[in-house]
Amino acid sequence: MIDNISWLAIYPEIVLLVMACVIALVDLGVKSSQRTATYVLTMLTLAVVAAMQAMYASTGNTFYGWGNMIVSDAMGNWLKCFATLAVMVTLVYSRPYAADRDMLRGGELFTLTMLALLGMFVMISGNNFLVLYLGLELLTLSSYALVALRRDHAQATEAAMKYFVLGAMASGFLLYGLSMIYGATGSLDIGQVFKAINAGQIRHQVLVFGLVFVVAGLAFKLGAVPFHMWVPDVYQGAPSAITLFIGSAPELAAFAIIIRLLVDGLLPLAIDWQQMLAVLAIGSLLVGNLAGIVQTNLKRMLAYSTIGQMGFVMLGLMSGVVHGNVDATAVENAYSSAMFYIVTYVLTFLATFGVILLLARDGFESEEIADLAGLNQRSPLYAGVMAICMFSLAGIPPLVGFYAKLSVLQALVASGQSLYIALAVFAVVMSLIGAFYYLRVVKVMYFDAPLTAARVTAPLQVRVVLTLNGALVLVLGILPGGLMALCADAIVRALAT
Repeated sequence: MIDNISWLAIYPEIVLLVMACVIALVDLGVKSSQRTATYVLTMLTLAVVAAMQAMYASTGNTFYGWGNMIVSDAMGNWLKCFATLAVMVTLVYSRPYAADRDMLRGGELFTLTMLALLGMFVMISGNNFLVLYLGLELLTLSSYALVALRRDHAQATEAAMKYFVLGAMASGFLLYGLSMIYGATGSLDIGQVFKAINAGQIRHQVLVFGLVFVVAGLAFKLGAVPFHMWVPDVYQGAPSAITLFIGSAPELAAFAIIIRLLVDGLLPLAIDWQQMLAVLAIGSLLVGNLAGIVQTNLKRMLAYSTIGQMGFVMLGLMSGVVHGNVDATAVENAYSSAMFYIVTYVLTFLATFGVILLLARDGFESEEIADLAGLNQRSPLYAGVMAICMFSLAGIPPLVGFYAKLSVLQALVASGQSLYIALAVFAVVMSLIGAFYYLRVVKVMYFDAPLTAARVTAPLQVRVVLTLNGALVLVLGILPGGLMALCADAIVRALAT
C-alpha cells in the first residue's frame, strides 16, 4: 500500500506529467500559428508547479516516499523551483523566435519542454540509482528531440545527431558505473550504498572502478573537459531558443544528481572522486577560457564559457572534504558555494541568451559577435543588460558572478591545503584570461559602428522579463546574502538526513 507521504512527494511531478499530456491533446485543436492557448496553459502549469515547489522548500521538511526511492528535501525543492522558473523565462524569450522560424506549427516545443522538466524533477528527487537514471534519460531524450525540432534545418539536425551519439555514450558510462557500484554494495538505494561503503565490507577496487565511469558520465552532463566535445557543436548548431534551454535549467539537475550520487551515496570515497573532479576542473578552466578567446561565433564562445564556468562548480564540489575528514562547516561552505554558483550562472545565462534571441529576426540569427556592433546606439537598455551579463560572467564586482567566484575560492582557501590554494590561484589566473572574450563583446557593443540603424523592438513581456533578469544579476551581486543563506540552509538540511 502506498502511503500519503509517497503521493505528497511527487505531486509536482504528477501535475507536470498530466498537464504535458493535456497540453499535447489540447494543441491538436489549436489553429493559431502562435500557439497562444498552448503557451498560456503551459505557463500557468509551470507557475503552479513553481509555487508548489517553493511551498515545499519553505517548510524545510525532508521526507521519503515510494520505498525510499524518492526524497523531498529543501535542496531538491529549491532546485526544482529554480529550474521551473528558468524554463518559464526560457519560453518567454523563445516564443517570438520560435514563431518566426515555424517551430510552433506542431506545438511539440511546449510538450517536450515540460517532459524534459519532468525528467529534471525525477533526477533531482531520485534516491535510487534506477530513478536517477530514468530521470536522466527522460531529460536527454526530450533534449535530443528539441535540438532537432527544426526538421528542415541541416545544422540543427547534425547537432542533434552528435548530441544523441555522445549522449548515448555518456549514459552508457554512467549506467555501467552504477551497475558496478550495485554489484559491490548489493543495493540500488543511495542511503544503503553509503552505509555499505562506510562499513568497509566491500571491495574498494571495484567501487573505485565503477566510480570512474560514474564521474565520466556526470562530467559529460556538465560539459567538463575532456567530455566537452558536444557542447560547442550543439550550442552552435541547435536553434538559439533550444540552446538557451539546454544551457540553463538542466545544469541545476546535473548539480543535484552529483550531490545525490557523490555526496549522499559515495562520500566515504571522497578522497577518490575529489581527485577526479580536480583534474576535470583544471582541464575545464584551461580549455574553456583559452579556446573561448579565439571564437567569433557568439554561441560557440558562450559554449566555451560554460565549460570554464563548470570548472568553478567542480572546484566548489571538491573542496568539502580534506584528506577524508568530514567537517560540517567546510562541507556546508563548499557545497553551498557550488549551489550558489550554479544558480547564479543559470540566471546570467538566461539574460545573455535573452538578448541574443531578442536581436534575432526572421532569416537572421544574430550568432556572431560582430552582429552586436553598436547595440548601445540602437538600444541602450539591451546593451546594458548584455554588458551586465558579460561583466558578471567575467567575475567583475559588484555583479553576482564576482561573489559566486569569491565564495568558491573562499571554500578552497579555507581548507588550508597547499594544493587547494594553488587551484584557487590557477582559477583566478584563468578567470583573468577569460575576461578578455567577455570584455570584447562589451567593446563591440559600445565602440563599434552599428551594422544597421534599426531600433530593437520586442514584445512587452519579453522587455519586462529581460529587464528584471538583468536587474537580478546586479542586485544579487550587491546583496547576495539572502540567496547564499538559502543555499547554505538547503545543503545543511539535505545532508543532515
